[in-house]
Amino acid sequence: MSGQVELEERPRPRKSAQAFRTISEAAEQLNVPQHVLRFWETKFPQLKPLKRAGGRRYYRPEDLALLKRISDLLYTQGYTIKGVQRLLVEGEPELPLGEPGPEESGLAAILAELDAIAVALRRL
Repeated sequence: MSGQVELEERPRPRKSAQAFRTISEAAEQLNVPQHVLRFWETKFPQLKPLKRAGGRRYYRPEDLALLKRISDLLYTQGYTIKGVQRLLVEGEPELPLGEPGPEESGLAAILAELDAIAVALRRL
């Protein structure tokens, strides 16, 4: 033994939903690197985290909501940055994250009907 005490990793205490987040906390929450958040700040003027001494960023809950929406549009729905910029400028009607849009719910109904037909055909 070298006399050093191993520190066990402890989970971070949970912050209030209204608490500000640092860039590392925001990046971890969104599962994107910090440099991506800095890049998005240059592309989306709606995104304006508070900056303290030394340029340290603090994201408000509304900033995080916007970041989640941008991330969802880019990574899940396949929009380009220009497409997301256009949607945000035009005031896209927002759907809660994870809730299917009208096209997706229509597709889900069609898929369910096809599954039912496949089950019926297997029984023949």
